[in-house]
Amino acid sequence: MITKTLPLIFFVTSLVSSASSQVIPESPEWLTFRGIEGPGKGKQVVLISAEQEYRSEQSMPMLAKVLAERHGFNCTVLFGVNPQGLVDPTMPVYPKKGEEDNFQSHSILGLEHLDKADLVIFFTRLLTLPEDQQRMIVEYLDSGKPIMGLRTANHGFRGSLPYRIDERQIRFGEDVLGGTFRGHHGNWHQDSTRGELVESMRSHPVLTGVHKIWGPSDVYRTFKEGGQLPEGCTALVYGQPLIGREPGGAANPNKEPLPIVWIKNWTTSSGAKARVFHSTMASAKDLESAGLRRLLVNAVYWCTELEEQITADRSVEIVGDYHPLASGFNYEQLGVRPQKPEGYK
Repeated sequence: MITKTLPLIFFVTSLVSSASSQVIPESPEWLTFRGIEGPGKGKQVVLISAEQEYRSEQSMPMLAKVLAERHGFNCTVLFGVNPQGLVDPTMPVYPKKGEEDNFQSHSILGLEHLDKADLVIFFTRLLTLPEDQQRMIVEYLDSGKPIMGLRTANHGFRGSLPYRIDERQIRFGEDVLGGTFRGHHGNWHQDSTRGELVESMRSHPVLTGVHKIWGPSDVYRTFKEGGQLPEGCTALVYGQPLIGREPGGAANPNKEPLPIVWIKNWTTSSGAKARVFHSTMASAKDLESAGLRRLLVNAVYWCTELEEQITADRSVEIVGDYHPLASGFNYEQLGVRPQKPEGYK
């Protein structure tokens, strides 16, 4: 049984049965990419970009276009926006000391359409959302439908979501995704990461056709030193920290590889088992790696139970131009500024 800290009504059966037959309408408040042809035709994927560091406002539209044009999925990209409705990665996550009353909550427009999704991909970070938006997210998490979390999603919300099962508070990172951010294992904005496939898992559908994985972001630690992934998590890729931020760098001799990609199930309040995929490697620059793009596209197939349709030669080529800005918080120097969703089309 699920207990709530906020008024919450779940329509689990209707959510699961009706999602695949519904399409999210177009709106200037989000981006829409209609699927063309492919195994994903008729499936609806929602990608949420609401973080401040890793340029997901650029990478999620790019991934949506690949999924729609190369694989047939209908894709909708929702964004974190400021009070003016502009996509705004520069919004602070903590109030300034002494100015708590002036702190502005974050907002993600379009969450009311999560009930139409066959899969939601979360790329969020330390959000403070209105209660009604939190409830919409919790409804999806408890629906039994699949969940993908990318990079900062494992610390995607500043406080706890109103989600309790059998009187226990559910933690989005540790419980649902299988780990939360405990620190930068690789040196932050100094090391890069080489992905190393787990040898015993090479035959898993998500790893089909995946070869070289490299990206300039560092490896996250998601469990205590000397520990391991929680029970039920299956690691697919380990990340080896490399010295420097160029491909081909030497392995950092002081940094062991840690899991950066894993799968698991999430058990909802009704006992339903939802497929979960999490990758802590997923910055916009990381996704210039064709190997990492293929991994994420394969994960979408796996999450939506289309793994039999995965082949090593399906295209993961970028549609159009993709020149993402670098990660970081020095927004003016990087050229990051609030703009309308259409600016990322």
